[in-house]
Amino acid sequence: MDLLSANPLLLLFVVAGLGYVVGRIRIRGFGLGVAAVLFAGLAVGALDPRLALPEVVYQLGLVLFVYTIGLASGPGFFAGLRRRGLRDSLFALGVLGAATGAAWAAGRLLNLPAPLLAGLYAGSLTNTPALAAVLERLGGAGGTLALPAVGYSLAYPVGVLVVIGACYAFPRIWRAGVSPEGRRPAGDESDGEPPVNRGVCITRPEVTGVPVERLWRDPSLVTEDARHVVVSRLRRGGHQQIVTASTTFELGDVITLVGAPEALDRVTPRLGVPSDDRPEWDRSEIDFRRIFVSNRAVAGRRLRDLRLKERFGATVTRIKRGDVELVASAGTVLELGDRVRVVAPREQLEPLARFFGDSYRQLSEVDVPSLSLGIALGLLLGLVPLPLPGGTVLRLGFAGGPLVVALVLGLVGRTGPVVWVQPQNANLTLRQLGLVLFLAGVSTRSGYALAATLREAGGAIFLGATLVALVFSVVAFVVGYRWLRIPMPVLTGMVAGLQTQPATLAFATEQARSEHPNVGYAAVYPVAMVAKILLAQLLLNG
Repeated sequence: MDLLSANPLLLLFVVAGLGYVVGRIRIRGFGLGVAAVLFAGLAVGALDPRLALPEVVYQLGLVLFVYTIGLASGPGFFAGLRRRGLRDSLFALGVLGAATGAAWAAGRLLNLPAPLLAGLYAGSLTNTPALAAVLERLGGAGGTLALPAVGYSLAYPVGVLVVIGACYAFPRIWRAGVSPEGRRPAGDESDGEPPVNRGVCITRPEVTGVPVERLWRDPSLVTEDARHVVVSRLRRGGHQQIVTASTTFELGDVITLVGAPEALDRVTPRLGVPSDDRPEWDRSEIDFRRIFVSNRAVAGRRLRDLRLKERFGATVTRIKRGDVELVASAGTVLELGDRVRVVAPREQLEPLARFFGDSYRQLSEVDVPSLSLGIALGLLLGLVPLPLPGGTVLRLGFAGGPLVVALVLGLVGRTGPVVWVQPQNANLTLRQLGLVLFLAGVSTRSGYALAATLREAGGAIFLGATLVALVFSVVAFVVGYRWLRIPMPVLTGMVAGLQTQPATLAFATEQARSEHPNVGYAAVYPVAMVAKILLAQLLLNG
């Protein structure tokens, strides 16, 4: 104990190591993952009141964690507002509002202190940034800091188990598994399935002699699904060429389309018939290659602005961002770490690689000036007082300020020479590091109060967490499926996104046996993240 208390760095890495070991234990496919660091820290901190990491540890972790989440979520957050934004946002806010009301009622019925109740709410909905916002709002004072952390740690497993149970039960109660209603979320063909190649022979006279740019923009000539499809190259009379905006088709041309299978199924008949002779493509003239985007001069720019066809005679057909593969479009904004699949004349592949960067080393480097400036702006915003009705003043603080700024900067991408978005692998590393620092710092400072809190309010916390999770689940499924008619596979993903819980998403994906839950998850995750940070702080006001 003396050794650990005298060496905070040693204590930090002992807690982190123990947490990761526990997090890798899986029971029927469920594991705590990195959240187990919180439980390890509580256990270690409960041994001796001196085993508490300095306050700056969890503050630094909090800032890194929420800032990197905001950078990654910014485009999805604002895109969700533009597309089905009103419906999905109101649905998310309504469900979370009902859960917040249930938490407030549980606090009154069970006589729970407001800090403990706020932690219980964050744990029931398994949202660490919400817990972070509560702790930062409280200022980390002594025993007050312990109450939210203890409430979170006890409510977290209850929330996971109840919501996963609901994702299992409701589709069976309503017999609403993967049915024709739920096979394809309307308008999301490009999101639900990874893109594939398909050869098509042009046999429809009405699509000949029309520039591709006009053909793809006119639904009466092809279909609206064409916006989810890229045409990359064309073979005519034994010769190959890259398809540009001004290219026109002739009868007998064989083209290569790239898109989601369902979109291709609807576009193909409007152009011709599937072609089985794609293996004859000659790569000695036109070739393709995966290239990493590591050049900061390219990141944050739309594909149309790069003028690849004019400069290199090339076209980008797919973009792999993390583990997700996307169909490229003229308006797609590139990010550092993207892997673009380029089709181009063979001699242009090396110049293209130099243009995009194609450097693994650069992708691992953190842009420290950009990171520091963005976080500084977020911290300054967090200090600004926001007056509320009744004379209450709300500050976004260390959690909300950096998150709001990061959401905006993630959307902007770049400002002049400054690229705000970090390479994806650097972002993930910083996020993981920040989360570990935060969980270890908070839990060790709260552990010694755990035993006393359990004796006084352990049963009440479990009861309150169950109530919050049940209300959350019932409202989400009844409103989403019965009222809004959201297909069940998509809805289970939305429930996981509202809970911001990867374990629930993994369960929903396994149940649906498709990628449709991922569509729902991405649609509400950013809104839910921001909303829960604010709602958890409102519970502190009683």
